[in-house]
Amino acid sequence: MKHTAISDKLREIAAAIEQRGSVNLTRLTVIKKWFEVPSHLSSFAIFIADHASRRKTKTTKKAGELIREARTLLADVDAFAPKIPHKPATRLYVALQAFQNEHRNVPWGAVRIIRDHNLFLIECGLHIYLAHGDAPTEGYRLAANYCENYDPRYGNSLNGPSRRRIEEIIDFIHHVEARKKVNA
Repeated sequence: MKHTAISDKLREIAAAIEQRGSVNLTRLTVIKKWFEVPSHLSSFAIFIADHASRRKTKTTKKAGELIREARTLLADVDAFAPKIPHKPATRLYVALQAFQNEHRNVPWGAVRIIRDHNLFLIECGLHIYLAHGDAPTEGYRLAANYCENYDPRYGNSLNGPSRRRIEEIIDFIHHVEARKKVNA
C-alpha cells in the first residue's frame, strides 16, 4: 500500500468523523502498513513527542519541568531524520515513566493512571525512538493515543479534535514521502 493509499484512507476517516461525529479508534489500523518501514516509525514517534511537548495545557510544576526538558531535547531535531543523543533521551524517558508510575487495581488487572496526556505521548515517542518499540503496532498505538478524544456523546473514540490530528498525520506522511523522493 503506497502512502497515497494510506493518506486516502486517513482522509476517509477524517471525512467520516465530519459526517457522523465519531468513528471507532480501530479505523486507524490502516496506518500500520506505513510503519513497516523502520525509519517511518522512529520519525513519527519524534514528530508526536515534539507536538506533545509544544501543546499549551495547564500542568503541575514537575510536569512543566519535564515538558521543558522534552522541548529542549527535541528543539533542533529533524523529525524526518531524528538523531537524538541516547543518554539524554534515555534519562528523560526514565524520568517520564517514573513521574506517571501510579497504578490502580481493577477487576481485570492493574491499570496505569495517566494524569498528563502530553507527557505520556512524549514518553511513548521516546520509547519507540529508543528502539524499545519497533513494531508497526507501536506506531498505530501512538497514533491512536494522539488522535483519541473523549466526548460524553461518544466516549473515547475518534471525534471532534481527532479530525485535525489525523490531518496532521497525513501532512507528516506526505512530508516524509516527499523527502524520500528528493533524497532518492
